Amino acid sequence: MSDSLSATADPEFVSTPPEARTDAAWAGIVSLAMGVFGLVTAEFLPASLLTPIAADLRISDGAAGQAVTATAVIGAVAGIATAIVTRRLDRRVVMWSLTVLLILSSLLAAAANGLVMLLGARLLLGIGLGGFWSMAAATAMRLVPMEAMPRAMAIIFTGVSVATVSAAPVGAYLGDLIGWRAVFVLSAAIGGLTLLAQVLTLPRLPPLAAPSLRTLGELLGRPAVRLVLLAVLVIISGHFAGFTYVRPFLEQVPLLKVELISLVLLAYGVGGFFGNLAGGAVVARSVKAAVVIGALAIGVAALAMAFAGSSLAVSAAAVAAWGFFFGFLPVGIQTWTVRVAADQAEAAGGLLVAAFQVAIAGGAVLGGLLVDHLGALGAVGYLAVATLLGAGLVLAAGREPPAAGAVTAAL
Repeated sequence: MSDSLSATADPEFVSTPPEARTDAAWAGIVSLAMGVFGLVTAEFLPASLLTPIAADLRISDGAAGQAVTATAVIGAVAGIATAIVTRRLDRRVVMWSLTVLLILSSLLAAAANGLVMLLGARLLLGIGLGGFWSMAAATAMRLVPMEAMPRAMAIIFTGVSVATVSAAPVGAYLGDLIGWRAVFVLSAAIGGLTLLAQVLTLPRLPPLAAPSLRTLGELLGRPAVRLVLLAVLVIISGHFAGFTYVRPFLEQVPLLKVELISLVLLAYGVGGFFGNLAGGAVVARSVKAAVVIGALAIGVAALAMAFAGSSLAVSAAAVAAWGFFFGFLPVGIQTWTVRVAADQAEAAGGLLVAAFQVAIAGGAVLGGLLVDHLGALGAVGYLAVATLLGAGLVLAAGREPPAAGAVTAAL
């Protein structure tokens, strides 16, 4: 406890939330989880539909993978800009607008007649994804009391877990059954249901602060914030270099057909669901441990894929383990950020989203180059290097942020 209290007093850890609330708007929290589910589902679809998209649009797998890059690049900008550009707007209106972009993006992707139109659709998704993620934690802080934040974040990340379980395997299966375009139409329908839920449940949330570029600079001056962002850039770039091209790997190395690919991706998703739960339990004890364990275990799984991936059993087990331990990372990183910058949650959320999206874009670009020149094992090799390097970075340089109880006691 004394260590946590001293950490709270450290100028690099500033953890004063913007307001206190005595009741909890749980329906609004659930609608945020639905928004996360819809956006993450749409984000993951190209990974499971990469081969049919590339064949239909007559482009290479590497080019089709840049649909992920387009989303990530604009998402990085939107993550930083959303809180600043919309600083005078009711936050519920902002969240509604970002969900509308999910719907429009999915419909445009379904109608794409070439790479340019597909990339345009993914740019719209990037704006919605980056903006929504940057605002989600800050919005949750205004919907529940501070002591209920862990539960609220767990509910929101359930949306990620369910999307992880369903998006890739269901996308691959339905893409083979009804075509990849129809899958994007279903994604738009999910967005429509989400928008309805948000309109019905989110209360009025007038803006409380006016974030600016100066705020971002102040946050970047905190060593703890910089370390979080650097860890994201390294680890997440490796993850998405591998995940974007996981279907080509499964097709080229263990030589799986679409039915088995769907099952392996389902194992990844189920692993991610339970990993999110396990990661939450680890975060309650140590945020640093959650990030280190997650990244290190993914690196080991990637090495198994690289050296013994021709075995169906090894590939399936490694992909499932990858999904499980990746579940540690979003909840660990998000909790880390909230604890070190709760006084500027919207701006810090924007920086975190920007780091994620830059990492995703970098991983997708590098992964595409590696796949096109070295085959799918190139992307898996980078996954191993990046995650192991990130685990070492956090282990060597990371400081445990103040526990939630210590933050509350210090307020």
